[in-house]
Order: sequence, then C-alpha cells, then structure tokens
Amino acid sequence: MARDRKNRPERRWLTGLMHLVFRFTRPMTVGVRAIVLDAERGVFLVRHTYVPGWHFPGGGVEVGETIAEAMAKELREEGNLVVRAPGVLHGVFFNRQVSKRDHVVVEVFRDVEQTAPFTGNAEIAEARFFPLDALPETITRGTRRRLDEVLGGLRPPADW
Repeated sequence: MARDRKNRPERRWLTGLMHLVFRFTRPMTVGVRAIVLDAERGVFLVRHTYVPGWHFPGGGVEVGETIAEAMAKELREEGNLVVRAPGVLHGVFFNRQVSKRDHVVVEVFRDVEQTAPFTGNAEIAEARFFPLDALPETITRGTRRRLDEVLGGLRPPADW
C-alpha cells in the first residue's frame, strides 16, 4: 500500500514544534478525544496528515472554550458530525508520553449525526466509521485501549 506523502515520519517534527510552543504559552494543555459509537456503523476514527495511525477525533481546548464546546467543534471539523446528545465522561488521562503537562478528556458519544461525508483537509487525511470487528491495522495503542475499556466496561487508568 502506498503511503500518503503527508503522513511520512518526517512530518512528526510538527507535533514536537507545537508542543514546544505550548510549553511557553500554556502552563498546562488540555485536549479532548471523542469516542463516537454508532450501533450500525461502528466507531468513528480519523487519520491525521502529521502523525501515523488512526485516532479518535479531538484536539486542544482553547482559552475561553469549554470541554463541551471543544468536543463539538472537533467533531464538526474532523468529521462533519453534529452532537445531538451530550457525551458521557469516560476519563481524564495524563498523557505523559506527549508532555509533562498534557491531559486528555475522553467522552463517549452515542447520538451524533453526520451531515455530510468527510472529504479530508490539511489536518485530517481520512475520517470514517469502522465496524467494531474490522478496525484498521494502524489504530494507535491508546485509541485501542480506550475503545476496549468502553466496550468492556473496564475502569480506565490514570495515564493515556
């Protein structure tokens, strides 16, 4: 399978640069990830242009923005998904692999509407639903663990 030019390892420097900037502009970073589950279509995942693997949609919480606003914004931007019912908190995780100040809030959404198919943009190469029994091989470990916790009713750990 040919690799997407935008998803090459040499683009990982961008993630490191972003975290370096955040180190000086934000004392702590808070991110959000949305586990979108649909009874018929499975789980919604995104593939970024700048890091490998399939992830839950999400991003950073901006100054003056609530967690709910950040979740709704990321779902809209990364999948044309509109929240019809609030998410249920799955956990707040310390993401020490990324930074000594990074925390991720994960919520589960079971009632969203996709207003149009997602066609990709500069940040997201692909975004779509996957049947739970046919997840992509390149799903990230953290994404897989969170999905296993939600589906298995397991208590989440403190770390991502």
